[in-house]
Amino acid sequence: MEQRMITFPDGRQVCPLGQGTYQMGRRRTEEIQALRRGIELGLTLIDTAEMYGTEDLVGEAVCDCRDKAFIVSKVLPGNASYEGTKRACERSLQRLGTDYIDLYLLHWIGRYPFSETVRALVELQQEGKIRSWGMSNLDVDDMEHIITLPHGKDCATNQVLYNLKDRGIEYDLIPWSEQHKIPVMAYTPLGEGRLRNHKILAEIARRHNSTSTQIMLAWVMRTQNVIAIPKASSIVHVEDNARSLDISLTEEDLSDIDKAFPAPTHKIHLAGW
Repeated sequence: MEQRMITFPDGRQVCPLGQGTYQMGRRRTEEIQALRRGIELGLTLIDTAEMYGTEDLVGEAVCDCRDKAFIVSKVLPGNASYEGTKRACERSLQRLGTDYIDLYLLHWIGRYPFSETVRALVELQQEGKIRSWGMSNLDVDDMEHIITLPHGKDCATNQVLYNLKDRGIEYDLIPWSEQHKIPVMAYTPLGEGRLRNHKILAEIARRHNSTSTQIMLAWVMRTQNVIAIPKASSIVHVEDNARSLDISLTEEDLSDIDKAFPAPTHKIHLAGW
């Protein structure tokens, strides 16, 4: 089966399943091997951030395959002034050991105006230090503001919390993002592992000869505009995650999931940072 891809506004494509690195670093050698195995399996998008302290780990993981990797990193809001964003990017480039970052995000809303941060992001893009830029943890109103700024319609993504227990973005943010052709990147797509033993997920997994984790990932990736970025700290774990790409949930599966984890019927404040 040919793998479905997610297309960013600039035309670049990635697999809808990426690799997260938040709270990595405890088993460095094993984690680097896992990231490399993920790239071999086509999970080329690797998500990091200056806050995570994993940029050097990612840099080591991709040093021999940089052209195959799609690196996402983020600037902390406390560093997101015009000059601060540029300095933060330079530091990230040094830690990553690369000449460019594929996608550079504002991590969440801070005290600096969006216009200041976006101006720096646009200039970094023009300088070739980043290929594209985007946002993280922004709700619809803020995203509306972003696209009104100079070059704002070049915003490539919005990375937000999304999993079976946190479905609030389905009410308005996902439809808005689809309308504007801005992919959504879902962090914590497994709900920090709390949902794995749910009986409904176990039943659906049985139908597909899979696992609850694979069902949860397949569910997050069921639409055309969402990228899931689970963390996998071992080769076995990343290989298990990759099998979710072969699962097509049925109408019965989706109905059973909706009964157990109801979709939002009203506006819900964006969860996350």
